[in-house]
Amino acid sequence: MKLSRYGAPVAIIAAAAIALTGCAANEGSTPSNSETKSASTLSGTINGVGSSAQGTAQTTWIASFQQTNPDVTVNYDPQGSGAGRKSFISGAADFAGSDAALKDAELAGDFAMCAAGTKGIDLPVYISPIAIAYNVDGVKDLKLDAVTIAKIFSGAVTKWNDPAITALNSGATLPDAAITVVHRSDDSGTTQNFTEYLAANAKDVWTKPSGQTYPYTIGDAAKGTSGVADATKGAKNSITYIDESGAAGLSIAQLKVGDSFVKINAAGAADVVAKSPIASGRADGDLAIAIDRTITDANAWPMVLVSYVIACQQYKDAAKAELVKAYAGYLVTDEAQKASAEQAGSAPLSKELATKVAAAIATIK
Repeated sequence: MKLSRYGAPVAIIAAAAIALTGCAANEGSTPSNSETKSASTLSGTINGVGSSAQGTAQTTWIASFQQTNPDVTVNYDPQGSGAGRKSFISGAADFAGSDAALKDAELAGDFAMCAAGTKGIDLPVYISPIAIAYNVDGVKDLKLDAVTIAKIFSGAVTKWNDPAITALNSGATLPDAAITVVHRSDDSGTTQNFTEYLAANAKDVWTKPSGQTYPYTIGDAAKGTSGVADATKGAKNSITYIDESGAAGLSIAQLKVGDSFVKINAAGAADVVAKSPIASGRADGDLAIAIDRTITDANAWPMVLVSYVIACQQYKDAAKAELVKAYAGYLVTDEAQKASAEQAGSAPLSKELATKVAAAIATIK
């Protein structure tokens, strides 16, 4: 699936959400926000490109932000994290959405939208568990550990009834069928987070370096969150890794964390992020997080992604800076984080992290 089929509906759904909200207000079910609208002096357009994992959240956020800032248009095209960073660096986008922070090599270059001598900064706005989603008839409670996941996704385990899988699933009827691995075809922050998890927890099996490009030539490749979801739904006996927001209609495996199997949960993902440090060596205001993938606390979900809005520390265009600053600032409010949790299944930022991000956003100029 090409993301052009996924990106266009963001604006359509956002518009629909605005219309529905307006109807509800007119019917008296919610308070009118006309006073808030009239108080907004912002106007203009900003364009974002990036993470498809953020797609549902961005749709939700845009609808609400534009409701209270009616003269502002926010466009977001979920082409993928790698495309988002490239577009932002080149000046084709005013901000990027990315499930991976800017790389050192990217930070070493110039940013077309940013004032001379300044760089992009990583602002965490979205936390989500990564699901191991599968489509196998009759199997609803699959259990997997990091080593077995690494074997499946590297091609070392190729059958559903392989002893490595059956040993973890006593009493389950697993078919004597080939496993179809579905992975991302594009440069993906979800891929980076997934491969970081395997590199940290299955080093003897996952021998490839972590990164945004899928490192093994196996299975089927598809573009974007919606692409791998559709490919997995369309192929029996298939398995994929995917942001939980895109896993609807698929079964999700339990993950062995420490000595226990854990069901996917946003709270466990948020807890891992809260206990992980800010990456060292970054500029002031850059809040890239060095996720600790080895946390084994009860109900922890270390197969987690932190998704960022990437913006300039200082924009060449002050009007763009004002709009990006306002929009990014909205994303870390309690209202926005609650809305994305409800619509996308994400985990709200901790109060401590949200405060740090808000302070970093306040320095944008």
